Amino acid sequence: MTTMTGGGTRSVLIVSGDRSRAEHLAQALRNGGGAAVTTETQGTAAAALVAGAEGETPGILVLDLTLPELDLQRLREALGEAAPPPEPLDAVERRQIAAMLRHTGGNRRKAAQLLGLARSTLLAKIRRYGLEAPDSGSSAANLPEG
Repeated sequence: MTTMTGGGTRSVLIVSGDRSRAEHLAQALRNGGGAAVTTETQGTAAAALVAGAEGETPGILVLDLTLPELDLQRLREALGEAAPPPEPLDAVERRQIAAMLRHTGGNRRKAAQLLGLARSTLLAKIRRYGLEAPDSGSSAANLPEG
């Protein structure tokens, strides 16, 4: 199928071991866009279409994840889903500030200097991340681990 995407068109390849399901989806796509859709029941034949010459490769690939020859682990790796997502920046920053405060024994001036921050910026981040000791002191004993 040719689908309109912003400034261009993309073909659609549907790969499914269930011919009736693939045809049902293809018909729905044809009705929505009015163009042809390519369907394939064998994963190896679909792989040949995907690896075809430039200009012939599908822009959108619809895969039936129950195909017996489909290696889900390799698919996840190819899609970049094998590793967990990186930690949010706030979590990393909070952990680093807490570690530096432990390292300096709670000395905020020294921690700010080592982190390359203005002392006022460090104090604002300590409040933001809730790293203040309950008694408002600067004791490193009350800082969270990691």
